[in-house]
Amino acid sequence: MTRMATEPLPDSCCDDARPTVWLWSGHAAYRGPSLRLGSHSGSVTCFALGLDAPFLLRSGQAAPRSVRSALIPARTPHQILSGEGARMLFFYVDPSVAGAASLLDRMTDRADAVAYRHRDEAALLADWSHAPVPDPEMLRRRLLDVGEAEPADERIRVAMQLLRDRPGERGSAAEMAAAVNLSPSRFLHLFSAHAGTSFRRYRLWARMRCAAAAVGQGADLSTAASNAGFASPSHFSDTFRAMFGLTATEMLANGLRIVVMDP
Repeated sequence: MTRMATEPLPDSCCDDARPTVWLWSGHAAYRGPSLRLGSHSGSVTCFALGLDAPFLLRSGQAAPRSVRSALIPARTPHQILSGEGARMLFFYVDPSVAGAASLLDRMTDRADAVAYRHRDEAALLADWSHAPVPDPEMLRRRLLDVGEAEPADERIRVAMQLLRDRPGERGSAAEMAAAVNLSPSRFLHLFSAHAGTSFRRYRLWARMRCAAAAVGQGADLSTAASNAGFASPSHFSDTFRAMFGLTATEMLANGLRIVVMDP
């Protein structure tokens, strides 16, 4: 496997057309070809932008829509279809990070569960469609209010931090509930209410981010998945496909570069 970048790279290193993933402690961004994604359901909210042309978004029972940008909530089955070779930008919004609510407010068409047409769509396209050296920090600042969100319940904030810091160490909801002095049932209810996604989905997101960072540091997929807390390589593979619409092997086969923004 090709060794990936593991820290922010100088601009001169990034002036090429390779697909790239940028990882922060909670959220992530991808720029590259759409890769013919199958139907999938993300663990966190995803902002999608068609860099070269509009894309077709299928979601639920609603009629497919041709759009240039969309905000897709966690746990929403959907499929994105774009032209051959057309590039996409995906930005995955961790619910523990401030700005998720303000990002929704910037979408101008909110008739369905999926929101469409970011009000700064033209500026985002100018930044990311034509610039040979995109600035991921600029993207983060444009889309989010940089900083930590403060969930209404401090115990949920602590639980989310524990999952991000040690995704491979804490497994069950019962263990996490005990760590923050809640019953399992109360913990699961509060987590969904304050995180905007389920405990299970957020745990998978934290583990997936951990595995991606390890691959970026040169680990093979099996080792990265095991250390991140996945039960087996097949568990990791099935989770990746369900979360992103293709396998990790398929994504890496396109020469993917992984850049860890805050190791």
